[in-house]
Amino acid sequence: MSEATPLVGIVMGSTSDMDVMKQCAEQLEAFGVPHEMLVASAHRNPDRVHEWASTAAGRGVKVLIAAAGKSAHLGGVVAAFTPLPVITVPMKTSDLGGLDSLLSMVQMPTGVPVACVAINGAKNAAILATQILGTSMPEFRERIAAYKREMAEA
Repeated sequence: MSEATPLVGIVMGSTSDMDVMKQCAEQLEAFGVPHEMLVASAHRNPDRVHEWASTAAGRGVKVLIAAAGKSAHLGGVVAAFTPLPVITVPMKTSDLGGLDSLLSMVQMPTGVPVACVAINGAKNAAILATQILGTSMPEFRERIAAYKREMAEA
């Protein structure tokens, strides 16, 4: 968790998602992106999700990341309550290996779009969030450029 005003908000539907989503937080920290994390289910804590998503822009957050498994409605619910871009992370599940999560995220109705990364693609969600920040914040654009240079040299 960052001490500066968060630019990225991460929400996950269950504490069982934390092991994967910790990778997202670590990647954001590597880029120097201040962020916040919340565990709140769209089904078990809908009021908490609504409050968090609907106040994010006013708190200075620029991008939201939502991770969930099974029916995976969290990203869509978050997107319904905010004008901010939402990146979803489908979580691998024991039932269908995460395909259930993935399909529910990529099949959002018109007017409530979300971006979607790979199943358990938490690091990519952090990279994409940083790229989005980089469209208006040159320091993050340069950090992504440096990251890509390092990957090319490896």
